[in-house]
Amino acid sequence: MLSLPDSPFFYEDLAFKSGYSLVAGVDEAGRGSLAGPVVAAAAIIPAEHRTCAFWDKIKDSKQMSAIARQKAFAFIVDNGIPVSIGVVSRTYIDTHNILKASLEAMRRAIVSLSMQPDFILVDGMQAVPISIPQKCIKKGDQISKSISAASVLAKVYRDRIMDAYHEIYPCYHFNRNKGYGTRQHIEALKTHGPAPIHRLTFKGVVQV
Repeated sequence: MLSLPDSPFFYEDLAFKSGYSLVAGVDEAGRGSLAGPVVAAAAIIPAEHRTCAFWDKIKDSKQMSAIARQKAFAFIVDNGIPVSIGVVSRTYIDTHNILKASLEAMRRAIVSLSMQPDFILVDGMQAVPISIPQKCIKKGDQISKSISAASVLAKVYRDRIMDAYHEIYPCYHFNRNKGYGTRQHIEALKTHGPAPIHRLTFKGVVQV
């Protein structure tokens, strides 16, 4: 069972005590999908924004309903918190691999922030290829609010991309599965073959 720190800003505070002033959380969405891009987000939560009670509702995006994620996305964006998005295409994923693509998406999100952080909290155990001090945190999206915010941003932004792709390729039902390998999606692949946004190096696609 995951041991939670006493404060949801524990790792942010730890970085501040070590002399860092701008701490960004970063996370990705879409790593296991069979189609579409991988999307990452970065977020810096200034100390003056932490007291809002709404932060209690923001957690790992996988533990939130779609409606809750949409509300959280709007809250984060509308409150002027420095955030950014990094998107890496299916082509990049197939050319390199999903791990490199995920880390590249994180790097793009970080460098796109309006305020460049001097410390990064990364979800997972792989460091982002960037020359900024960072801490990798296993299941960080569950124990750091900065990473949780990034998790929500990345998930909602990517879902919107997949909803748009559904309008172009409706037979795959991307509005429901977001590119993941559901039974309905696999059956559509068997019937129609892959679309241009399918990841051709992924097992669930090439086997079909």
